[in-house]
Order: sequence, then structure tokens, then C-alpha cells
Amino acid sequence: MTPTLTSREVQEIHRLDSNYPARLKDLYDPPETLYIYGDIELLKRPMIAIVGSRLASPRGMRNAALFARGLSEAGILVLSGLARGIDGAAHRACLELGVGANWTTIAVCGTGVDVVYPREHQDLAYQIGSKGLILSELAPGMGPKAFHFPKRNRLIAALSLGVVVIEAADKSGSLITARLATDLGREVFALPGPIHDPLHEGCHRLIQEGAKLVCHPKEVLEDLLISTKTLF
Repeated sequence: MTPTLTSREVQEIHRLDSNYPARLKDLYDPPETLYIYGDIELLKRPMIAIVGSRLASPRGMRNAALFARGLSEAGILVLSGLARGIDGAAHRACLELGVGANWTTIAVCGTGVDVVYPREHQDLAYQIGSKGLILSELAPGMGPKAFHFPKRNRLIAALSLGVVVIEAADKSGSLITARLATDLGREVFALPGPIHDPLHEGCHRLIQEGAKLVCHPKEVLEDLLISTKTLF
């Protein structure tokens, strides 16, 4: 039987608390309260988001894992949205590295932290809550609603030094996250792909708009070395 998360273990962080992530204050509407499940100390770590299609290709899933492992092994905390596809692949790759201090992940949810969506990620969410951190601005018990996920995306963008988009169709929610990141002065990275593949239309559009084309985690890390000196 898969263990479940319980609301009894949820912590609240208020906007004036010392543990409240400073980067969220770059938003025009930062949450007054955050609900977290897991290791609160992880909020002090430099983070980068990995996002992409829920209907990812096998190649996209492999690339998500490649970038998640590379960034995690370099000491960057990987966060994503616990969705199907790219998000899940990135979270799992971090957890599969082992027990090292850097090898964990943060999931930002569009539900209360004790409500797992999609339901097939119950075991993944439990592992993240046990080894990493689950975060939401929604109160425990709150279920998924369509309008929750754009709000979740703005938290992913604000918490991150930058956003890596692995695969994204032209109307993907990942593009919302990337554009929010740009508006907040975060870096945006996108992987290229076959020019006629609809799963890469969004990535190609981001590159046309100024996102940095990357093919390997080291390219993200090279850029982040400059960013981390200015932001931390």
C-alpha cells in the first residue's frame, strides 16, 4: 500500500516569517501564506525549474532526467510542478541519485500539499515529502482546479534562478512559466528539437523570443555561475 501525506505534518510560513523565500517577494502578488511538507531548510538553496509537456516523448523524458541529474549533482536544487511527463521525470531523476545532501527536489503544487494530483504520483509525492519538499499556497485539503495551475506556475518561476523548458507545444502551460520567469528577470533555457515536431514548437518560439538554446546541463550551469553571484 502506498504511504500517503497527512495534513498533520504540514507547516505554514507567513509572508513576514524569516523562512519565507525572498524571491517570492518579486511577485506583485506574493502569497501571504505558504504551506509546506518536508525540509524547510531547502528553501535557502539555489533552485532552477525543469518544466515541459505532460504528454512528453520518450526522448523528452530522457532529457528531463539528464538535466535534472546534471543540475542536482552540481548543487542546484531542481524544482517542478509534480505533473505528468517532464515534471515527474525530473523529480524522479533527482530522487534516484541516492541519499547525498544535494540529491533531492521540490514540488510546487496546484493543490493543497496533502492532495496529490495526478493520483498516480502518490508514491512520488510521498518520496518528495520524505526527502525533499512539497510547497503550495493552497490550504491543505484543496483539490485541483484549472485556475490553480497558472498560479502555481508563477511560484515556480519566482522561486527559480531560471527555467529549463524540455519539451513544450505552442499552447503549453510551460510557456506561461517561462514568460513569467522572463518578466521576473530569471533566465530561460529551451531545448531545440525537430522543426516539424509539435512538442518542440513552444521551445522554438521561446528561443526566437530570446531564451537560451541549451543541449546539455553544463550550458545551464555556465550561465548560472554568473547569476548565482548576483542573486546570492
